[in-house]
Amino acid sequence: MTNGSEDREPEVVSRFAGARRSARRFGARHRRAITIVGSVVAAAVLVAILWGHRDEFSTALSSASIAVLLAAAALQLVALLARSEAWHICIESAGGTVPRRILYRASSMGYVGSLLNAQVGTAARIAALRRSSPAESPGVSTLIAAEFPILAVEGTLAALTSFTLVVPLGLPWWLPIVCLAAALGVSAGLRHLALREGRLLWNGLAVLRSLKGGGRLVAFVLVAVFAQVGRNWMLLHAVGVDASLLDAIAVLIAMVVLTQLPIGPSTGAAA
Repeated sequence: MTNGSEDREPEVVSRFAGARRSARRFGARHRRAITIVGSVVAAAVLVAILWGHRDEFSTALSSASIAVLLAAAALQLVALLARSEAWHICIESAGGTVPRRILYRASSMGYVGSLLNAQVGTAARIAALRRSSPAESPGVSTLIAAEFPILAVEGTLAALTSFTLVVPLGLPWWLPIVCLAAALGVSAGLRHLALREGRLLWNGLAVLRSLKGGGRLVAFVLVAVFAQVGRNWMLLHAVGVDASLLDAIAVLIAMVVLTQLPIGPSTGAAA
């Protein structure tokens, strides 16, 4: 019995490896079709999940004019492009030489996945980049670490503006101070790890080693955040909510916090 099982093990491994190679060849030949099908499936799953709220969506869409919807879509596009460029800066600083076209395509797959869940989006973005450009992109551990500088900047900005949530949610006045201190502490810790060269994991934080790279990163993240704030403000007014810019910021912070939780679909206004 044992010898028979041992004899079958190489055969099973060989079949698995052959199936994996066939799947890779199929993916390489039909990359565009897979992208389209994946996008359609993600959209279908999102529609199925939100079908019970179709009346609310219908009311919201009928309340907003075509011009407002187009402007909101344009602002969302600006936000996606700016954040993709911020990711490109992090990967470039980590030693990656991935062309922008390939990197943006991988980034778009991440945004499709993030419609379902933020963690799914991150995994899809990294997997797509490694599959499409394995030689020019850093390793998986480095790519995971490259996400943290962007998250740190976004977290610091959220902490700076978290006072907008104090009154609406009845939070203690000192909570934004604690959040800001925590965000600055995390950023300082990442900067310290970035200076420790020699480990592939910390290479993903290389953008934090120079003022120029860090400045470019902050600039693109700011563009992405301001575009999303403007999008929220426009859509809130379109459905009859008399919201200020501070209210739009509060909505964005709440959305980002909720999307980081593994509780289901993302809640982005543009989804």
